[in-house]
Amino acid sequence: MNDDRSRSPAGLSYDESTPESVGDRLRASFKVLIGGKSNGSARSEIEHVLAADEVDGEAFAPEERAMLRAVLKLGDMRVDDVMVPRADIDAVDHDVPLATVLMAFKEAGHSRLPVYRETLDDPMGMVHLKDVVGWMLEHARKDLEQPESMAAAEEETERRFRFSASLDFSPVDLSQPLRSSGIIRPILFVPPSMPARMLLERMQAGRTQMALVIDEYGGTDGLVSLEDLVETIVGEIEDEHDDEEDADIAKVAEGVFVADARAELDELADVIGPAFQMGELGEEVETVGGLIYTLLGRIPVRGEIVNALDGFEIEILEADPRRIKRVRIRERRKGRLVQRVKSRQATEPALPAPSGSPPALQIADKPRATESPSSSDTSD
Repeated sequence: MNDDRSRSPAGLSYDESTPESVGDRLRASFKVLIGGKSNGSARSEIEHVLAADEVDGEAFAPEERAMLRAVLKLGDMRVDDVMVPRADIDAVDHDVPLATVLMAFKEAGHSRLPVYRETLDDPMGMVHLKDVVGWMLEHARKDLEQPESMAAAEEETERRFRFSASLDFSPVDLSQPLRSSGIIRPILFVPPSMPARMLLERMQAGRTQMALVIDEYGGTDGLVSLEDLVETIVGEIEDEHDDEEDADIAKVAEGVFVADARAELDELADVIGPAFQMGELGEEVETVGGLIYTLLGRIPVRGEIVNALDGFEIEILEADPRRIKRVRIRERRKGRLVQRVKSRQATEPALPAPSGSPPALQIADKPRATESPSSSDTSD
């Protein structure tokens, strides 16, 4: 009996009715790699596409190529490459009242927070905002007072229809400590050396979205969320709870500009003037961060100097393993700037990795010094 089935480059079987375009093959390869199943053919397929300008007549945009490179990079990354450092973790003590927990959610802007005993090195689990709200609803008293007349009854019925329910929250005791509320959930503990792709697979299988990174001595090194892992592939994800910040551009000196990596290239060109020419790159990318990624083919580290743009150098002021945040752009004049920068790099030590902004919540103990991810933050 003849077997008409063949094997796709991703190691998946398909028949004659299955399209064999490069897009279909890449989608299959993408699923294999993201699913945590190492497959040399799948990786080779993506590497082949990245090496070619066009495959089967299909050209990929720079953003698509960046995502494909990120998929390959994820397979080489460890948990400590993507984790939020200990000093930046927002967490709550299990002894605090529920009112404090609600304020912590408001200040942190997250929907989940780790819970600890006394110090972050003794984690208990995590608390979800919806569980706090659910606890409040369970302890609220429904307004079941009987109306005194038919007219009042009709008015009450209409009022309840408009507002769905009438609840009295006066019985809700928000001074009750978190530990006795029964809403603390288990949390996943992982070592810093775990492959990031393996953690992604465990989160998918366990339907969990948060893990604490624990070192060999049992101390807390950092935190990883499912969003952190996804952002390594698709870039920064912002929702309605994230603080909205202006992607600003500022001239700080003659020929020197500081810009947010999210700033539009057209706006940057307006500020700098006609000397800032991007050529064909201006048609492929839209933001400063996208321009730098396209020039390098990777996320640069803090302090790195990019000299790939004619007439200008770009210094990375802030970056993490997932994205570029802020840059300084200097106009080169007769080569003097390049010589000065190279001389400075030869005599000065490398810039330290960014320590991040102070956490919104004060942790009970003073954070220990931790080693920054090797390639150099994470918010709900």
